[in-house]
Amino acid sequence: MVRQLGELENAIMTRVWQWNRPVTVREVLLDLRSEREIAYTTVMTVLDKLHRKGWLRRERVGRAYRYEPVSSREAYTAALMNDAWATGDNPAAALVHFFGLMSPEQREALRDALRVAALFPTDPAAPDSPESGPGSGPDTGETGSGPAR
Repeated sequence: MVRQLGELENAIMTRVWQWNRPVTVREVLLDLRSEREIAYTTVMTVLDKLHRKGWLRRERVGRAYRYEPVSSREAYTAALMNDAWATGDNPAAALVHFFGLMSPEQREALRDALRVAALFPTDPAAPDSPESGPGSGPDTGETGSGPAR
């Protein structure tokens, strides 16, 4: 049941990103019904759950809501991966198994991502960081004031 719910969440989010516009429960329902039998209330519940999780924003239009994504597909995927990784007792072993499932292309994409991530350390003030100290991180042109983006 949990896996099916996750698959349904992903199917709905995929449609919302593909359509790139606010969508109603009915629009998502009609599209999903081309693949499987599903109830209106199920789609409505999943859209509401995605809204409560912070992945969709909604606006009331008449008696219905229109939903649209809050962030990118990449951010959503990263959060799902992080959640999955955090559920295990041995994160290192989970990563080893995950890497074993990757195609050569995916492993190359991972190497590229790690090279990019190395350019922007998450905590440049950490004691073991070679770039410790004020002003020693990458020059992004931002002053550090104002809301986080």
